[in-house]
Amino acid sequence: MMTPSERLQTPEGRSRLIKHFEQSSIEDHNDAWNNLWETDNSDMWDRGKPSPALIDLLEQREDILSPIAANGQKKKILVPGCGKGYDVIMLALHGFDAVGLEISSKGVSTAEEYAHKELQTPQPCNFGSAWASKFERGSVSFIQGDFFQSDCTKGEKFDVIYDYTFLCALHPEMRSQWASRMADLLLSGGLLVCLEFPLFKELSHPGPPWPLQGVHWDLLAEGGDGILYPPKPTQQQVGTGSFERRWYIKPERSYESGKGIDMLSIYARK
Repeated sequence: MMTPSERLQTPEGRSRLIKHFEQSSIEDHNDAWNNLWETDNSDMWDRGKPSPALIDLLEQREDILSPIAANGQKKKILVPGCGKGYDVIMLALHGFDAVGLEISSKGVSTAEEYAHKELQTPQPCNFGSAWASKFERGSVSFIQGDFFQSDCTKGEKFDVIYDYTFLCALHPEMRSQWASRMADLLLSGGLLVCLEFPLFKELSHPGPPWPLQGVHWDLLAEGGDGILYPPKPTQQQVGTGSFERRWYIKPERSYESGKGIDMLSIYARK
């Protein structure tokens, strides 16, 4: 009798998402994601609401993540792979000038339509129990483009970047590029906020979503390539990355798919 891990390795046990990307080379992954949008298959990753963990961080730990910079200006935050824009809208409602980035033009138009409705009458899911309207609402904008292209944000840098399911959607061979682009897009001292998911999958399992146990630390703090399977000899690289981890907690609330397992980490750009 097969274990759950063994069943996952069989064709019958793999998700629709995994099967879809098995048919594409890494170079064609952008087209593969775009195809899922165009064929109305975004339900494979859609959560239907903004991140509860991020909401609680904003409302309960303003000392860690505030929408207002030291000079009194609103901070600009980027959400790559923003999907239908749930987190982008929620961040703007909490005072940030929020920018969502999507590879798909249909994804961007879907997010813009959602934003138009949601900003007029925000749903309760945008706020937590500690909500208090302290800050003026920020702006919302969406960009259709490739995160890895240097001109996708027209040279603009950000105070904060939020990643939930963007890294885990990328093939492991693209992880070092992800870390480099994050460093390029953040201002010095800027924050990279990561809701680390999925942490329940063994590193040997296929994706997307690709398992990320220990990957953020290896990429950002140690300056590694983030490819932890197959295991490599231990390397003494601690502190050589472009980021310093400032905060690492298990959030009380998260999406059901990662509740009790997700970790919330905040890295500062050196």
